[in-house]
Formats: sequence, structure tokens, C-alpha cells
Amino acid sequence: MPEQKSIDWYSVSEKLHKFYGGKIETIPKVPVRTLKDFAIWYTPGVAEPSMRIAKDPELSFEYTSRWNTIAIVSDGTRVLGLGKIGPEGAYPVMEGKALIFKYLGGVDAVPLVHRARDPEKFLELLELVEPTYGGINLEDIESPKCFYILEEARKRLNIPVWHDDQQGTAAITLAALINALKIVNKDIKDVRIAIIGTGAANVALYRLLKLYGADPKKISAVDSKGILHPDRPDIDKLMVSNKWKYEIAIETEGGGKRGGMPEAIEGADVVIAASKPGPGTIKKEWIAKMAKDAIVFAEANPVPEIWPWEAKEAGARIVATGRSDFPNQVNNSLVFPGVFRGVLNVRAKTITDEMAIAASIEIAKFAEEKGIHEDYIVPTMEEWEVYPRVATAVAMKAIEQGLARKIMTRDEIYNMSREIIKATIDKYKLLYEKGYIKDIPKEVGV
Repeated sequence: MPEQKSIDWYSVSEKLHKFYGGKIETIPKVPVRTLKDFAIWYTPGVAEPSMRIAKDPELSFEYTSRWNTIAIVSDGTRVLGLGKIGPEGAYPVMEGKALIFKYLGGVDAVPLVHRARDPEKFLELLELVEPTYGGINLEDIESPKCFYILEEARKRLNIPVWHDDQQGTAAITLAALINALKIVNKDIKDVRIAIIGTGAANVALYRLLKLYGADPKKISAVDSKGILHPDRPDIDKLMVSNKWKYEIAIETEGGGKRGGMPEAIEGADVVIAASKPGPGTIKKEWIAKMAKDAIVFAEANPVPEIWPWEAKEAGARIVATGRSDFPNQVNNSLVFPGVFRGVLNVRAKTITDEMAIAASIEIAKFAEEKGIHEDYIVPTMEEWEVYPRVATAVAMKAIEQGLARKIMTRDEIYNMSREIIKATIDKYKLLYEKGYIKDIPKEVGV
């Protein structure tokens, strides 16, 4: 089956980005009826909330938009499949993320791209801007630096910090795996898992898999040099250069295997790849040697490690990719809008792995209620009703863990989340219908 190329998305996107001059803007949310209203929103009236916040900085979540505003922060060192293209090159991606945050989560997100490539300077930047935001979404940071920055930022900041390439991708992958295992009637604690690629997404996934109940001794993780295990010649070097890979090597013991991708995949119940784009990174003959009712997640973009139909032909029963033009798109956009909606609602101080798993379970449950099958294991981004449910699950977990500044009931969280997200979608539609958002020029052809 050939790859479909009916629309040149690169050309279309370039033309429309230039036409619209970017994808987001700010707009007031308060009434401005006469000149006197400025005396409320600005001087002299604004002095009163400012003085109150000065005495109690926590009131900034009550009197300002901080409670619903996050920064999408990137140094542009690992952008999508583009690599180290710099902060300016990363800006359109961060803008796109901000659009999704707003449309699907009702979250006001702003890009913050910068040149602080040194990890300590990066962290200092986050600490310096913390008073402006209710949360931080880290984005497109090279590995292994991204692991250190996330760990340290979660310790140093008193607002939620999330690295979507890690936690977002890991959470949606776990959600998809939960439902895939239901279909093939296998238990997470019993299955053998081959993890192909040990970058941001799969290192975080390994952590979530352990917490959810997978057996580390049945996991074989592969990097560019082969299966991670304690006897690798570079194990001492890894202990210094990449402690996260080192921990996987020690804890899993290679899943009892040695070698590379073929050896890791042989006999596995599940293959989860977030590695080099294909096709051909993973070969059909390797998939053919997996266990019965095999599950294959090939998540590389823009081309998966193996084409879905090839994996099916080789014997895989359930296949997922990162692309929207194939069934079972494993996309972190199903996760991060709801996660941040939830933590912002209850003004959480951080985002834990347990909160990420709560999101995974709720996404899986939503799809299961719709009716899961081999070509539908997670919802699509069009099913916006999933987002307030994810927000509720995450917020309730934050309250349970004692990490919420604001205590709410489940119904209050759900109703608030649904109202904010629905209102945002309705506002967009109204602006578009009234012509304040210009229609796409016909000559562009989409």
C-alpha cells in the first residue's frame, strides 16, 4: 500500500502561516464599555489587587489570569523530526501547541523560546518567570538534558511542570496499551515488552509501565547500540552520561536478552517503538517472530518504523502509529490539554506520574465505553468530550495526593472543565462565522 500524498501539507502550511501571520493572539476577557472602565482594569483601581497580591502572592491565582496561563518553553534543540533548529525555528511548533491547548483545554498558553541551552541557565529561566504562570509545558528539548531539566524543575518550582515529549507521549501510549491488552486478553504483569528507542518518550513510558504493573524483568529496551543490560561494555559510561538509561539497564537486566532489535522483538507480546523513522527500521520478519496476538506501536513521525499493513501482514493483531491518516493514532494531544485543564482548576503544585497514569486510565475508559476494537483503542482529537474527563481524573488525583491548592468535588471539576472547553470552542466558531477569523483562501486548495 503506497503512502498517500494527495495534499502537500508542507506547502499548504507554509502559505497559511504567512497568510495569517501566526496562529494565536491575545484578546481581553473583561467588558470595556466606556473610558471609565479603564479606571477599573488599570490605574487607579488596579492598585488594590496589586497591593493584596504583594501581601499574599498566592492571591495572584485569584486576581489575575495566572491561574489559567502556562508557558510552552523550548530551546529548540530537538524539534519534532527536525532536530536542533533553534528557538526561532521552534516558535511555529510552540504556537501550534498553544492553539491546541486553548481549543481543546481552554488553557491560555504562550510560546517562550529561548537561547539558554545550558541546563542550569534553562532552569534559572524557569525560576525567574515562575511568578507569571500557573504551569510550565517543556517542549522539544534534546535528550538526556530533558530528563534532568524536568526532574529539577519539578523540585524547584511550585507550579506544575510537564514535559510533553516525555509524559504526554508516555501517557497516551499507556492508554492505548491498556485497551490493546483488553482486546487480546493479556495482563500487563505477564506480557513481554520490547521498547525500541530510549529517548524522552520511551524513558518516561518505562517509568509509567513499572508504576502501572509491568514486570521490568520482562522488558527489553533498545537504544542505538542494542539492548540495554548490565553487561554492556559502555555500562560504566552510561552511569555518568545517562543515568536514566543506566537505571533501565540495571532494573530490566535486558529482559533476559542480549543483542539488538531482532532479539528484543522475538517472542515479545508488545513492541513500542519511538525511534528512527522508517519504513524499514523494524522489519516484517522480526514482527513475524513475536508472540501470538502481537501488539505493535510504531510511533515515529513522519513515517512509522514499519508500515501498519506490513506489521499486520507479519502477524500483528493490533497496530498503532503516531499518524492521523492510519487507525489508532497515539498522539499526546489527547493528553496535555486535559492534564493542564485539571491541574489549573485545582491549582496543583506539580504533576506526578500517578496523575499521568490517571489520565491514561480515563482516556482508555472513554474509548472502551465507545466500543474498542482492533482499529479503535484510543479516542481521536475530534472527540472533545474526553478532555473534561481527563481533567477531572487528573485533578482528583492531585487532591488525593495533597498537591492541590484548591479543593473541589468531582462534579465541580468536571462541570468547570466542560464549561471552559465548550465555551472556548463556541467562541472560536462564533469568531469564524462572523468573519473575525478569516477563511482559508480558496486558492490554497484545502
